[in-house]
Amino acid sequence: MATKRLARQLGLIRRKSIAPANGNLGRSKSKQLFDYLIVIDFESTCWNDGKHHHSQEIIEFPAVLLNTSTGQIDSEFQAYVQPQEHPILSEFCMELTGIKQAQVDEGVPLKICLSQFCKWIHKIQQQKNIIFATGISEPSASEVKLCAFVTWSAFL
Repeated sequence: MATKRLARQLGLIRRKSIAPANGNLGRSKSKQLFDYLIVIDFESTCWNDGKHHHSQEIIEFPAVLLNTSTGQIDSEFQAYVQPQEHPILSEFCMELTGIKQAQVDEGVPLKICLSQFCKWIHKIQQQKNIIFATGISEPSASEVKLCAFVTWSAFL
């Protein structure tokens, strides 16, 4: 996840942990609606040549399943994606993201990546008994775990 790594190197991210007085590091279920978060951190084609490029394409599709009770990553998905409109990465893009041309050349088309991602989602739903919050009345069974999608965003 090159964006997060770059942000950390630039000092834009800091991790702060405060242990509760009772020593319990897990989050209270009453304070956290979701049992899991799926965090997505796309990397996309980019340029620094002064031209206005209308379409960026995903070149890396990473996601993690974050357990909100433990703060641990329970599962990961990652795929490099072949850009179709601009298949050759700019030097700026490779330097910024840390992604090499060979990695996207050996990647998969976005359609295949999305299919692989859906399979990963299905697998973790079965393994963790996850449902995704939709705003519609959800089952109240305690063994069902709520999950939501979140993204890491960077504005350059």
